Amino acid sequence: MTVDGVRLTFTFTITDIAAGGVPFAGVAVYLWQCDAAGLYSMYSEGVEDETYLRGIQIADENGEVTFQTIVPGCYSGRWPHLHCEVYPDPASATSADNVIATSQVAFPASMFEDVYGLDTYPGSAGNLAAIGGIASDNVFDDGADLQMGTFSGSAGSGYMGSLAVAVDITTVPSASAAPGGGGGPRL
Repeated sequence: MTVDGVRLTFTFTITDIAAGGVPFAGVAVYLWQCDAAGLYSMYSEGVEDETYLRGIQIADENGEVTFQTIVPGCYSGRWPHLHCEVYPDPASATSADNVIATSQVAFPASMFEDVYGLDTYPGSAGNLAAIGGIASDNVFDDGADLQMGTFSGSAGSGYMGSLAVAVDITTVPSASAAPGGGGGPRL
C-alpha cells in the first residue's frame, strides 16, 4: 500500500531518569499513527488487515531513534498526534505487557493550515476546526507541554520534528486506551 501525505522525519531522544538522565541506549521505540485520511492500520474499518505507519526503532548510543513517516491526518474528536511506546529492548517489543512508557506527540496548530489544505488530507481541516483547540482534546487537555514536538519545514518540502523524552522506569504502568497500543505510564 502507498501511504500519501506530507513527509515527516521525526526523531525521539530518549533519556533514563532512573539512571540520572543518561541516554537510554538500546531501548525499542514503537511508533504508530493514522494516515492522511485519519485511519489506523490494524484498527480502523477497512484497513484491519494492513500494517502501514507502524514501526520500531532501536535507540542508538545517544538514545536517539528516527522515523520516516508522514504528518498524520486529523480524525473526529482528536488533535493530530503520533503514538509511541518504549520497551526495554527489542525482544520485549513483542508484547504490550513489557512497555516501560506510553505517550503521544502533539503538533502545533500552525502546521496544519497548509498541510490540511492538500487533497491528500480529506476532512482533516474540518475535523481540526471542530475540536476547538488542543485543550479540548481528551489526552492533551491536561497540558501538552511535555508532549509537544518541535517542528520545522513546510507542506511542500516536508517537515523535520523532534521530541526529548525522559522515561521514568520506576513509575507504575497503567492501561492505555490508545488505538493499537498497549499500556504503560505516560512519558
